[in-house]
Amino acid sequence: MPLHFVVEHALTQAPGETVELTGTEAHHAAVVRRVRTGETVTVGDGAGAWLTATVESAEPTSVLVRVTDRMDVAPATPRLVLVQALAKGDRDELAVQAATELGVDEVVPWQAARSVSRWEGAKTAKGVARWSAIVREAGKQAHRAWLPAVTAPVTTKQLAARAGARILVLEPTATTALSSLDLDQSGDHRDIVLVVGPEGGIAAEELTALSAAGAERVRLGDTVLRTSTAGPAALALLNARLGRW
Repeated sequence: MPLHFVVEHALTQAPGETVELTGTEAHHAAVVRRVRTGETVTVGDGAGAWLTATVESAEPTSVLVRVTDRMDVAPATPRLVLVQALAKGDRDELAVQAATELGVDEVVPWQAARSVSRWEGAKTAKGVARWSAIVREAGKQAHRAWLPAVTAPVTTKQLAARAGARILVLEPTATTALSSLDLDQSGDHRDIVLVVGPEGGIAAEELTALSAAGAERVRLGDTVLRTSTAGPAALALLNARLGRW
């Protein structure tokens, strides 16, 4: 497949027009990936625009490509949202990376009661920026036309108040299997929100609050998955059930 690059502004170019890659993306294209004049590449903006183009010049600070084809990809329906509890080490980051590759449409950091990692003060903005960078690189590697947004972290109360969504809480003790849910989306375009707890699991009071708000508890199987694995596993199952795979 052609190398893929992502710009940080909306792409409005039509076939015949040019796009300039600058900054780190130009350096990555010219120095790291060593694109050459005449090579075919693809360029996206993370918001549905997908351009096929030919490299006209490649310098470390500027790569110029000429568009040969344009496609505008519609956003997925229903949207799949991952609410990922903050976790110690890099386990939450691993979950975000894999979820992006698997097609998640939004990533929501969750400051769960049992989260060992805490985002407070300046650490909050740093954490969101870190997850956003992971999403961008994973989405680019996966050749995604749409990149998921990373929101500000939410509390359990804020999560329970999320309106207009079907919330599925991944809980090993649940009696309902995710694979058995009725996912017929005819006339139902609500977001499907997957909630993944931290290493110590979701606290009883959090499960109660989410259930009271209409959330459904579901399990993946008979084993207990790590917080870094559960979300991506559930997304893979939903992709198959929704006909995306």
